[in-house]
Amino acid sequence: MPNHVELLCIGNELLIGKTLNTNAWWLAKRITALGLEVKRITVVGDNIEEIVKALKEALRRKPKILITTGGLGPTFDDKTLEGIARALNQKLEINQDAYKMIEEKYRSYVRDGKIDKFELTPYRIKMAKLPEKGEPLPNPIGTAPGILLKHGNTYIVALPGVPPEMEAIFNESVAPLVREKAKGVTFYEMSIHVNGIVESEIAPLIDKAMHDNPYVYIKSHPKSAEKKLHIEIHFSTTAKDANIAKKRISRTLIQISELIQAKGGKVKVPKKAI
Repeated sequence: MPNHVELLCIGNELLIGKTLNTNAWWLAKRITALGLEVKRITVVGDNIEEIVKALKEALRRKPKILITTGGLGPTFDDKTLEGIARALNQKLEINQDAYKMIEEKYRSYVRDGKIDKFELTPYRIKMAKLPEKGEPLPNPIGTAPGILLKHGNTYIVALPGVPPEMEAIFNESVAPLVREKAKGVTFYEMSIHVNGIVESEIAPLIDKAMHDNPYVYIKSHPKSAEKKLHIEIHFSTTAKDANIAKKRISRTLIQISELIQAKGGKVKVPKKAI
């Protein structure tokens, strides 16, 4: 069975360039570090038809976990939960656990002087309307809970778009699930910096090193115009054992460093790498 993750980021603000999609960057880095692979990141606007279409397409690829960000709030354009319900052919209904979470949040806002009076308006209750098989995930920072439900072999997780809220819910409620599905796989990465050689001359050296070290992925990242000849080379691998992962990277790093130096390039290697 597939054991990868897909991300679906929802919000017009992402498509018009108003907001940088830091959620996708943070989640991809965190999920990779926990041992699973992110295979696809999709961005759609606050359009119910687009959300439903993107969800159905992702589910056909059968990811182990599908995470959405954004669209859980009280406003008219927060449509993620409706989209999930429609994509799964489920009813959207008030979840009592979610209702209690939201009720307690607003009572705490009154106690803390953040709002004048307690009132559960229709807009606030909207955040408690979940797909019928959804389970609310506590939001330690904000109001709208995250959502967890299972469809076939895929876990669907809906997280708020506000980065601190998204990160808090993920760390508290989702990271354990990712870690469990990774089954002990460790991700390890390392970078070196190269001067004095152009990327086109490094390309065949990377090909050779990857051929000799098939479990290590190598990617070059030019850090300035080619005439300045400054390039970062990034190494990554996953393994069941952290020591094996480190040894793979160290062996590959030493090989490519020697190949680059033989071509006249200068390599800066972190001491911890070898």
